[in-house]
Amino acid sequence: MKVVYADNNATTAIAPEVVEAMQPYFTSEYFNPSSMYEAARSPAKAIEKAREIVARCLGGVAPEEVLFTGSATESNNTALFGTVQANPQRRHIISTSVEHPSVLEVCRELERRGHEVTFLPVDRQGNLLLDDYIHALRRDTLMVSIMLANNETGVIYPVAELARIAKETSPDIVIHTDATQAIGKLAVDLKKTLRQVDLLSFSGHKIHAPKGVGALFVRRGTRWRPFMIGGHQEKGRRAGTENVPYIVGLARACELAVDTVQDEQTRVRAMRDRLQQALEERVAAIEVNGKEADRLPNTLNLAIHGIEGEAILYELSRSGICASSGSACTSGSLDPSHVLKAMQVPFTAIHGSLRISLSRYNDDEDVDRIIEVLPEIIASLRKISPYWDNERNILKI
Repeated sequence: MKVVYADNNATTAIAPEVVEAMQPYFTSEYFNPSSMYEAARSPAKAIEKAREIVARCLGGVAPEEVLFTGSATESNNTALFGTVQANPQRRHIISTSVEHPSVLEVCRELERRGHEVTFLPVDRQGNLLLDDYIHALRRDTLMVSIMLANNETGVIYPVAELARIAKETSPDIVIHTDATQAIGKLAVDLKKTLRQVDLLSFSGHKIHAPKGVGALFVRRGTRWRPFMIGGHQEKGRRAGTENVPYIVGLARACELAVDTVQDEQTRVRAMRDRLQQALEERVAAIEVNGKEADRLPNTLNLAIHGIEGEAILYELSRSGICASSGSACTSGSLDPSHVLKAMQVPFTAIHGSLRISLSRYNDDEDVDRIIEVLPEIIASLRKISPYWDNERNILKI
């Protein structure tokens, strides 16, 4: 049975081109890039070439503005804690109620340490309310940290506009965005549209590179301090021996991501839209979370009334289909998604959420398989649901 992988917002398959680029640094070029002997020069040069490639893929920023980390979570922690440490005179932070846990939990920790954090709400479609944001800004605000696109719903946030408004309020406000889900699906240009963003985080394993590598853009002149302290690596900005093969793989994945953005915006979007339309036609009492919002082209988040998301995932898995009920970082929790709670998804559907996220490696056959299997699974589960009236095919409450 062919596996249909539709959980690309959780992680992605490593691209063959990425594996090929990494291979020498597992074998013949295994040397520590910080060593002084001649053999170590090749991996050291590979890191700097990778830095140049990533900088170019981010719109042509300076290579020295890019540092490599172990994950987007580390990049987000580094961005927030590093900014706070470098700016003790300011203690107000603005974020949202729908951030990834690697931002949300850092903000909560900063609250416990005495900082004031404004968590902006979203509407039923997952959009931020611009008036709320404007009213939250203060001249003594230290930082704004708002994601480019939501990992669960795919809703896109107007970070360029939010950064402009913040800088007009006070040019000293530091702007951070978690771009983990946006890289490869949207054009990300830190020299043009995002020129007022100071810090940007992303991860390799969401763009067909390995797990265990990420990057953080730190614009020149940003008041910020290193988070990982120890050795001199990354010019003293991130201690720890560099993961050369993964850094090389991340750079190659970034090149491929830039080259395939148009494919995401056309072919992948068309598959997502076809899947959405088919499910809306075949399944009663489902809602598309964020349907009226600007969304990533690959993401479909469904609120399915009357049944549990975990049961849907189990049955999909038995049919060889991989999807999720939300963020993989919180999937072990029995609590409903904090994103869907913030969007005020109804009680009868919030536990029945299903996220389908496609990639350039999916095809029409995959979509057909989901369309064939999912409506039958939902119908079967609703037959045993206490919330579903099988005779009338409607919710009981």
